[in-house]
Amino acid sequence: MSIMEINGGSVIAMVGKECVAIACDLRLGNQALTIATNFEKIFPVTDRLYLGLPGLATDVATLRERFRFRVNMYTIKEEREITPETFARLVSSTLYEKRFGPYFVEPVIAGLSPVPSASGKPEKWEPFIAATDLIGCLNFAKDFVVAGTSSDKLFGVAEGLWEPDLEWEDLFETISQTLMNAVDRDAFSGWGGIVHIITPDKVITRTLKARMD
Repeated sequence: MSIMEINGGSVIAMVGKECVAIACDLRLGNQALTIATNFEKIFPVTDRLYLGLPGLATDVATLRERFRFRVNMYTIKEEREITPETFARLVSSTLYEKRFGPYFVEPVIAGLSPVPSASGKPEKWEPFIAATDLIGCLNFAKDFVVAGTSSDKLFGVAEGLWEPDLEWEDLFETISQTLMNAVDRDAFSGWGGIVHIITPDKVITRTLKARMD
C-alpha cells in the first residue's frame, strides 16, 4: 500500500475552447474504510485559477494553506494577480524544497492565462493545465492531466471521450462522464464529485451524484 493511496481520491483537468475544467471525487478514506463523503480536493487560487490536491489528507490541508500564503505574498509584492504559468512554477519549487521528505500529494493546476493585446488588456484567454509529481516535476498538457488513485482509469476513459475545442457545456459533460466512469472502477475514489468549469466570464460549479458504495 502506497502512502499516496491511504486516503484515496482522484483529480482530473481538461482543456476546452477558451475554457478549462477541473473535477474531483468527494471521498476521504482510510484505505477501504470511508471516513467522509464531502472532502473537496480542489481550491480556488484566483478568479480564473484552481488547484487540485489528491493525496495524503494531512498534506493536502498543509499545502492548501502554504500555497494561499505564498500567492498572497506574490500579489502584495508584485501588485498583480499570479498567472497560471507562474503558479505552476511556484508549486513545483515548493514541492522540490521538501524533496528529501516530500509532501505526499500530486497537484493538478487548471486556469486561464491572459493573452495581452496591443492595448495591454487581455482580449483572449488561453487554457492552461499542468500536473506535478510529489517532488515537483511539472507535466504540461494540451488535452488533459490526471492524478490520484484512479489515474489509470481516468487516462483510459479521457482518451476515448476528449475532443479538441469543446464548448464549456460539452466539456462539462465529457469531464463528468470521465470522472464518474473511472471512480466507479476504483474502490479508493468515488462517493460523488464536483466539477469547476472556468470561462473568461465566470466559473460554473456543479456537483455530481455517483454510486454510494
